[in-house]
Amino acid sequence: MRDVVLIDGYRTPFAKAGTALANVRASELGRVAVSELLARSGADPSEIDEVILGNVAQPSESTNIARVVALLAGIPERVPAFTVQRNCASGMESITQAYQKVATGNADLIVAGGTESMSRIPLYMSEGLTRMFERLAREKSVGGKVQAITQVRPRDLAPRIALAEGLTDPVSGLNMGETAEVLAKEFGISREAQDDFALQSHRRAVAAMESGRMAQEIVPVFAPPYTRAVTEDVGPRKGQTLEALAKLRPFFDRRYGTVTVGNSCPVTDGAAAILVASAEKARALGLKPAGRIKGYAFVGLDPARMGLGPTHATPVALQRAGVQFRDIGLIELNEAFAAQVIANEIAMASPKYCREKLGLEGAIGQIDRSILNVNGGAIALGHPVGVSGTRLVLTILREMRKRDVELGLATLCVGGGQGAALVLERAA
Repeated sequence: MRDVVLIDGYRTPFAKAGTALANVRASELGRVAVSELLARSGADPSEIDEVILGNVAQPSESTNIARVVALLAGIPERVPAFTVQRNCASGMESITQAYQKVATGNADLIVAGGTESMSRIPLYMSEGLTRMFERLAREKSVGGKVQAITQVRPRDLAPRIALAEGLTDPVSGLNMGETAEVLAKEFGISREAQDDFALQSHRRAVAAMESGRMAQEIVPVFAPPYTRAVTEDVGPRKGQTLEALAKLRPFFDRRYGTVTVGNSCPVTDGAAAILVASAEKARALGLKPAGRIKGYAFVGLDPARMGLGPTHATPVALQRAGVQFRDIGLIELNEAFAAQVIANEIAMASPKYCREKLGLEGAIGQIDRSILNVNGGAIALGHPVGVSGTRLVLTILREMRKRDVELGLATLCVGGGQGAALVLERAA
């Protein structure tokens, strides 16, 4: 197994669906991220061996969107590309796929990342309306076409919302917000605790923006009508308060719930890209490594409690990396919901949970919030589902270098009942 290094990555601004990036295709978001990565790193596109991108929505106009992005970004036609889909962990899956290819000698330099336009996830026609259009296309006579149209019922005119269907687990029957409500109830997490965590996310994100730290990982996007560039995340609220958060009604369980749009991540557009290389190739090209993957894990768990994915994946990744939880100096844990993050804090620190559910001898450890999501998280920044795994990695690598931290953990829950975790080591 060869020595594999991660080179600095970049991302577009993240924007709430329907706002600044709503009219930008996922392929264009990906092109911007990949093009800027190559330009800013100085990597020659002709040196790229493969492109691997995560994407969840799989837009019909860009099937195998990684290939479309690669060609749009000026990477030679001979360079292959493929798209991965592991729901929320797709952007992390792309990095681990690249890692494996380089480690085994099947590639020297790979562009990995993710791209997602959740604004452009379409509405689908109902089955009844679909059958009508199929019959309409087959019928030759005017009478037959009229008869096909008259068979449409009012209920057939209601569209299917692809976004809502995609965010609902078909096994448990719960949407992702409802799974957060499950954890809030089972772990006794109050509405006040969730709102307090959400406020912390906004305050940290705003501080990172105002200090210029966040700008170091962001590349601008020119969005229609092309009058200005989008240069900052559209999500963090400078004036967010507990009072404003407390006014929001529960969204997923309106009668008894505690999960609101304010203590949940927003639906988001964005893209990110990072270079994965053999250490030898990086030296030859003059590319400065940012870090290495010491160990990683993807695990499965109950889809109804998918938010506990980080708790289930972290001990496996730590074991494979040969380190202890106490050795971790920074943590990026994706904030799908405040309730979900807090549930992981409780579960990781619980000897009972870790023994009964994970088969461990004791607790994983207590998460120190002073090293958790220090620049804010998805509640403020947003969660473009195919991208967040990459964003976690490039964000923590930069922060590890700034703080002179040796080991970091990037982890997230995955819709459908999975967890993902990467243990990262800062490059010397």
